[in-house]
Amino acid sequence: MIRVWGLLGLFTLMFLAPVAVLALYALSSSWFFPELVPARFDTRSFSYLVQHRLDIALSLLSSTLYSLAAVAVTLIMTVLPAKQFARLDFYGKTVLEGLFLAPALIPPMAFAMGAHYLFLRVGIADTGLGVVLILSMYSYPYMLRALSSGYQTYSRDIELCARNMGASSWRILTTIELPLLLPAIVAGGTIVFLVSFSEYFLVFLIGGGTVPSYAGYIFPLLNSSDKSVASLLTLLFLVVPIALFILIDRIVYNAYRKRGMM
Repeated sequence: MIRVWGLLGLFTLMFLAPVAVLALYALSSSWFFPELVPARFDTRSFSYLVQHRLDIALSLLSSTLYSLAAVAVTLIMTVLPAKQFARLDFYGKTVLEGLFLAPALIPPMAFAMGAHYLFLRVGIADTGLGVVLILSMYSYPYMLRALSSGYQTYSRDIELCARNMGASSWRILTTIELPLLLPAIVAGGTIVFLVSFSEYFLVFLIGGGTVPSYAGYIFPLLNSSDKSVASLLTLLFLVVPIALFILIDRIVYNAYRKRGMM
């Protein structure tokens, strides 16, 4: 038990230490080595946040919306392939599964350049739709692996019983499969959201600078010498995913409780 609490304390420290450094940077006007704490504190970074609140809010909202859209698209893309990989054994399955997982193994730049040329030809470059599609194409392997594992957690007999009772494929999907896959959907969707929300290069290339993104907003500040503003905006970067994960946790808990599964 002591070892468990020790590990939890270590992991907590590993997470909180960088956050504490960012908080000190956000409150300081300057912080130089070898000072353990900043010599001077001010609220200049908060003034910047107030002055540019509309641009910051717009970029945060845009990033949140296209990241959620990417989660929805990846779920639609991967439900059927995940079921086939989990339920069937066929010749070349390993090779085919490797091809499906290729986007997660290819460097983003190499993946994006080919997709960008295709999107230009189709006419969806420099659009929000193009951003959602490129993020979905890049991050769907995480959802695919999560759903494949989710399908393997329950017996196929459940689906067969429902089909024998006259349930259609759509009703089986919506009333049996998706509720049972909910933990896997949350796990895969969490990773897809984080990848999409924090992605800079793909959004900048496919969006052409016309689609606001929070990563694109703070990237120039991260490369500047003004660490105070960059640190505060980085802390704000943490707010959306954490708040969303807390909300999802409550939704999943209530859904399971209504079904009597908790």
